[in-house]
Amino acid sequence: MKRLPSRRPMAALANQRQRGATLIEVLVTLVILMLGLLGLVGVMVQSQRAQLESYQRVQALMLVQDMAARMSNNKAVVGCYVLGSFIGTGNATVPTVASCASGTADQKTRMVQDVTEWRDQLLGAAELASNGDKIGAVLGARGCITKDATSNLYQISVAWQGSGATSAPPAGIPCGSGQYGSDAARRAVSITVQLS
Repeated sequence: MKRLPSRRPMAALANQRQRGATLIEVLVTLVILMLGLLGLVGVMVQSQRAQLESYQRVQALMLVQDMAARMSNNKAVVGCYVLGSFIGTGNATVPTVASCASGTADQKTRMVQDVTEWRDQLLGAAELASNGDKIGAVLGARGCITKDATSNLYQISVAWQGSGATSAPPAGIPCGSGQYGSDAARRAVSITVQLS
């Protein structure tokens, strides 16, 4: 009589193979988790960059609107607010009372004070660190005020350094052009007001 092999050793072998996860399965799981975490880090970096860009834009818009209000409140010498160049980072020169041909002495003094305060805001004086350093500035802020030669339209613009290259602002907003390396790194906001 021939003896058949016992089934018991085969069942014991099958149970031994099924115990626990293999090293390869653990490594594959770790690789998948790492890829997911790296993707999450990338999303967080993009989110922070977008948040900084948004904050800079809001600050620049507030600066533009502030100067528009100042000019509107001092209409008698509004032409004296027009700057020959940008003001802010890289140029802290403000107009003088003598450079304004119209208006009273008080109106001219108010104009110089307005432009000086605007320059200080562009440079970050709105928020100071505990050691007195100016930290409230839009990055590389430059302000421009121009007047259309044929009308009473004034363009008030603020340009600043973006966190990365995108597309250049429209040609109608020349403020800060050529000041940030590539114009694709320049950001700008502008409003046009009619003051008569």
